[in-house]
Amino acid sequence: MERHLITSAIPYINGIKHLGNLVGSQLPADLYARYLRAKGHEVLFLCATDEHGTPAELAAAKAGKPVAEYCAEMHSVQAELARGFRLSFDHFGRSSSPQNHALTQHFAGKLADAGLIEEVSEKQVYSNTDKRFLPDRYIEGTCPNCGYDKARGDQCENCTKQLDPTDLIEPRSAVSGSTDLEVRETRHLYLRQSVLKDQLDAWIDSKSDWPVLTTSIAKKWLHDGNGLQDRGITRDLDWGIPVRKGKDAWPGMEGKVFYVWFDAPIEYIACASEWAEANGQDDASAQRWWRTDQGAEDVTYTQFMGKDNVPFHTLSFPATILGSGEPWKLVDQLKSFNYLNYDGGQFSTSQGRGIFMDQALELLPADYWRWWLLSHAPESSDSEFTWENFQVSVNKDLADVLGNFVSRITKFCRSKFGAEVPEGGTYGAEEEALIQSLRQRFKSYEEHLEAIEVRKSAQELRAIWASGNEYLQTVAPWTTIKSDPEKAAMQTRLGLNLALLFADLSAPFLPDASKTISAAFGNQENAWPEDVALSLETLAPGHKFDVPEVLFAKISDEQTEEWKAKFSGQ
Repeated sequence: MERHLITSAIPYINGIKHLGNLVGSQLPADLYARYLRAKGHEVLFLCATDEHGTPAELAAAKAGKPVAEYCAEMHSVQAELARGFRLSFDHFGRSSSPQNHALTQHFAGKLADAGLIEEVSEKQVYSNTDKRFLPDRYIEGTCPNCGYDKARGDQCENCTKQLDPTDLIEPRSAVSGSTDLEVRETRHLYLRQSVLKDQLDAWIDSKSDWPVLTTSIAKKWLHDGNGLQDRGITRDLDWGIPVRKGKDAWPGMEGKVFYVWFDAPIEYIACASEWAEANGQDDASAQRWWRTDQGAEDVTYTQFMGKDNVPFHTLSFPATILGSGEPWKLVDQLKSFNYLNYDGGQFSTSQGRGIFMDQALELLPADYWRWWLLSHAPESSDSEFTWENFQVSVNKDLADVLGNFVSRITKFCRSKFGAEVPEGGTYGAEEEALIQSLRQRFKSYEEHLEAIEVRKSAQELRAIWASGNEYLQTVAPWTTIKSDPEKAAMQTRLGLNLALLFADLSAPFLPDASKTISAAFGNQENAWPEDVALSLETLAPGHKFDVPEVLFAKISDEQTEEWKAKFSGQ
């Protein structure tokens, strides 16, 4: 039995996430975790909400709630949606937890002791009305390059020109709209990432099996332009983890908090401590997953994230771990994804464009969405959600192939042999050929899952389902029964066992449908097959079954048009 630690990028607290966020980290991580558990491995699958920073404060203010209350409520909302999509987290934590407070301060102290943190005096824009320093992106004004009147202090979204707040014409606070701004001097802590550049470079070079997308982004940040830059790790905010050196005060940093990018990845580690506490275990149970001096040397650690998170996870977070000088587990495999776009454009919360997690579950059960998203995962390039494509995929893959097969064979058996597995003859050439083909496809399916090749594994799974339909069409037990009832019984028995095999193999992708099929045959838990031929003998003659409800309803043209209009943002 192997030990696998899995983390997916932690979603930000300010609002419900869209389907692109879901397929960019959490959903493929869940697929992998479910597969590894089915294979009998020990898995710890962790995620959390990312709760600090200015966006959390602004979202809370907009909602008219204290920020701590707002974050607690939104954590509950996101946890419930995760359950709705059947994300099998072992723990869904919070970056505002006491464990993450203590661990973030611990890391800062270790980095300071190693000479990897320095104080830097810098000038920032201060809003007298808001009584706070404003991050660059919370300053708006007119772009001096193109005249766009809603340019941010870090970049103009219209012409993409990089900006400083002082470049803007008529700058104003994005929080209050106030123009009563001034530039003040403040001091902040910087992590000296540049000192660790060569060490990070060598570590990335050692990861020859990482996706090209991951390594290319990391290398670009390491070598393009001026190379890896030192990065600020503190902010002048009220909400966050107070700046301390471990348990000691940090002179000159009173009233400041750690920058969200610094504390958020540390939550991956802290989340394991939250998990241990929630399950009545001591912290040693968490450390055996994270510290190589306490048992984590035999753990394989896999991270899942969108490509925008790659620099933080390949450079900044590893710099924190390496710089601490402590034996923390570094990531072994980093699976990154491109973007999922929406119907010719981008998802937009403000415009109501695209479908978000809560809306999706109101329309259809989780398996519909899981199948489309995973079978169209943006691995090698960006992909695009369209309602027409979604309709075709659901109707053809789920309803016509998997659902039709299960319905067809169970109903036929009930009508001709009764609601139990019939006894019949021995396999012939068609059955042996099918088993041989399934063995090869099963091997390929496992290889794709092991390699975290999401789309290829979906394609192979669909081909396995299709083989069942092709077999029924070829042998036609409804015709065979007229001349050779015993042979038809054998064909039917094999068909019923195929349905149960499909349930077992589909469990990582379609957990609900898998359980429904299994329950129809009286099997409460899905078992990963060790051998296809043996699995096809699971249901012996006389085994009783129920005909399951329709697994997947087809999506009509009218529904497609209605949903397309509803979520267009127009």
